Amino acid sequence: MPELGLLLVVELLALGMVGGFLAGLLGVGGGMMMVPFLTAILGNRGVPLAMSVKIAIATSMATILFTSLSSLRAHHKLGAVRWDLVRGLAPGIVLGGLAAGAGAFALFKGQGLALFFAAFIGWAALNMFRDRKPRPGRDMPGMAGQTAAGSVIGFLSGLLGAGGAFIAVPFMVWCNVPIRHAVGTSAAIGFPIALAATAGYVISGWSLPPALPGVFGYLYLPALLVIAMASVTMAPLGARVAQRMDTTRLKRLFGLLLLGLAAYMLKKGLFG
Repeated sequence: MPELGLLLVVELLALGMVGGFLAGLLGVGGGMMMVPFLTAILGNRGVPLAMSVKIAIATSMATILFTSLSSLRAHHKLGAVRWDLVRGLAPGIVLGGLAAGAGAFALFKGQGLALFFAAFIGWAALNMFRDRKPRPGRDMPGMAGQTAAGSVIGFLSGLLGAGGAFIAVPFMVWCNVPIRHAVGTSAAIGFPIALAATAGYVISGWSLPPALPGVFGYLYLPALLVIAMASVTMAPLGARVAQRMDTTRLKRLFGLLLLGLAAYMLKKGLFG
């Protein structure tokens, strides 16, 4: 692994710790927060926006391979994972993640991805402030419906470098799945999303010249290793805290952070 400067290591460790904690606590937020900060870190080291956004998205998604397993273990021990829903959503998730990572991701321009990312994390931020109750009697769709929903979750996650919980958790809660189970189940589906999308990034970026030492295609391996080590240690802590506290106020505070990050990515997309 190429030598990393001390400042870069500190930045990546902090990013991994906060991202891992939020992934365990809220079931959403790790990738959404990492992508703007990684884009800025790469931009400060001379990587043009056309590549920095894509590298940030791919590297953020790859870290979920590690974070999701750590968070999943903690949620499973607490009985918060609906494995029947994982089985229903997973096939579509894999197909959607591969389609995004190996196909659509390579076709998007960096600025287009930045604008797309800004729109979706802005939407996710606004949802943090809403407390709409689902209609009584609504339930999760059948197997075909879950496969279709999984395809949408996997595809959008592959384009955004997020674990899918920003769509999966609101969707499950809308279908009257308790928030505790929705968060735990989203941790479980994060792994197949990350696996499929990361495989797609490797395929689509295989022949690209490295933008920095340690970058292979769209994956920045040194950043991946540092962030993964930090996030894995914090995700179980976030999961334990999530089962013991009312996260409504924290979600709203995090929504403010996401709005700020959406504004930053909107600026990058519009002005480079």
